[in-house]
Amino acid sequence: MKIKEFKYLIFAAVLGMTISSCEDFLNRPAEDNYNEANFYQNDEQCIQGVNYLYNSPWYDFQRGFIKVGEVLSGNYYMGSSPYLDFTVNGTDADLVNMSYSLWAVNGHANTVYARLKTANASQSVINQCMGECLVWKAMAYFYLVRSFGAVPIIHDNTAELASGTYNSKFRIEATDVYEYIIMTLEKAIELLPSKGEDGRIDQYSAKGLMAKVYLTKSGLGQSGTRNQEDLDKAASYAKDVIDNSGRSLLKSYSDVFRLANNKNRECLISWHWYPTRDPWTAQNTLQSDLAMVGFDEFGDCWGGYGGPSVDLQEAFGVSVLESPSNRTDTDSRRKATMMMAGDVYEYFWQDKGGFDYLKFIYDKENYGAGGPGELQSGTGANAVKQLYGNANDHVVGLGISAGNMVSGLSTHILRLSDVYLIYAEAKIGNNASTTDASAIDAFYTVRHRAVASAPRPESITWEQVWKERRLELACEGDRWYDYVRLSYYDPQRAINELKSQRRDVYYGLNSLYKGYYENKSYVVNPDDQRYNPEAKAPNVTISSFTLPFPTEDVVFNPNLMKDPIHVDVRSEFSY
Repeated sequence: MKIKEFKYLIFAAVLGMTISSCEDFLNRPAEDNYNEANFYQNDEQCIQGVNYLYNSPWYDFQRGFIKVGEVLSGNYYMGSSPYLDFTVNGTDADLVNMSYSLWAVNGHANTVYARLKTANASQSVINQCMGECLVWKAMAYFYLVRSFGAVPIIHDNTAELASGTYNSKFRIEATDVYEYIIMTLEKAIELLPSKGEDGRIDQYSAKGLMAKVYLTKSGLGQSGTRNQEDLDKAASYAKDVIDNSGRSLLKSYSDVFRLANNKNRECLISWHWYPTRDPWTAQNTLQSDLAMVGFDEFGDCWGGYGGPSVDLQEAFGVSVLESPSNRTDTDSRRKATMMMAGDVYEYFWQDKGGFDYLKFIYDKENYGAGGPGELQSGTGANAVKQLYGNANDHVVGLGISAGNMVSGLSTHILRLSDVYLIYAEAKIGNNASTTDASAIDAFYTVRHRAVASAPRPESITWEQVWKERRLELACEGDRWYDYVRLSYYDPQRAINELKSQRRDVYYGLNSLYKGYYENKSYVVNPDDQRYNPEAKAPNVTISSFTLPFPTEDVVFNPNLMKDPIHVDVRSEFSY
């Protein structure tokens, strides 16, 4: 990190962001009205001072969230993206923005946390807000260590500036970074209320994240098996959330991702965006990168060329070469994750009676005015998750308009279903399977919501949970990090699975889809409609599981290229 970034972080964290909101949850201090001397003077101001940590510092991570989490993992196809073929380097703009965003979260959280110590407010609200800062800090470091491996620890911005060491920091061993994350979450759990307002981080949000951290850490430095103590702690924290948080899964899987459910009780930690361009960074812009041209009225969608991968489709048990009329589509998550021929969505384009995927593509003159006119996605599928719909859908959902590259759709980054699957996997542990009833119940709770006809199994295997995680969390920025944690203790298995994926495109799908739209004919000619016969396996090696640092950071701080050092974090740092 460079000095200009530290100064920006401290200034922004003290003043907050200029914005007024339609929801109290997102109210923030106005930059023109407050400064460090006269802010944090009551409970409301403390809450406002923390609110922007739920969005703005995370803004520049949005593209990395998809490209690293989904494209790199083989869940999503994006043309010539370097994340598709593992050629990303330290000058890649999305990687640079991702790194700076994660450090920004840490910097903002540090400064707000320090300022809250002297706030003139009730102790309960001060504790709550400090706890929220620490969870966001832990989440930022969790992404950093899983993305870049060993990273520096910036515990106190003011101390770093005063010491002048910000451009000479050494990387800290990954084991120690995980210990720092755990220490941070322990303090957050101590500070947070057991149950908070919907959408806000509470004690069980922190415990859910702690379960995920322990499950990930359990394989670090291991070979073939995982640390049993870490697995036990992952299971313990997960079970506490399952049994005592008061949270439950929504009845309908697709409802989790709708505007009206931005702050639903299934979601433990979410980015909550506000639809505004002032300040730029408060808003969700993912629809622009993922939706087909013409999907909304703002001229800001360009993602039609990409889409959920062939490999992900096959994981759901579907194929674009199978007629939609004959498709076996028992998993409700498939349609809620990817648009395919024949799909119609009642929650998109509600003012038009719903969104018809093929009609939108091929009826460009009327229904799909401004649309592509032909199938763009080489995989035959387009995104559903992370989309809000058109302007009317946004008004119906939030009571306020969207805009160009602007929406208020929340991005959910830790859900209860994830915690259920963490518990099931932790209980399996180093065994091939388990008959533990509580683990099976956790797995089945997730599985049965998606596949109503699914019977409750008598035992579950690691492979079943591994696949269930993919289907449940697809296109939510998570899958790559599953591969990273697998690489900690079984790198060859992770490499082999990635190399075996179908990450390329089909030929000839436009004529197939158009024929089905015009006359319901779905005749596949193997010479015309076929998977790319020249598709190559990606060049995945053990080093692929650690992303490069931004080149600019390495230039300013050559120590980042040196071996990481060990730090006893509990002796070195404290809250």
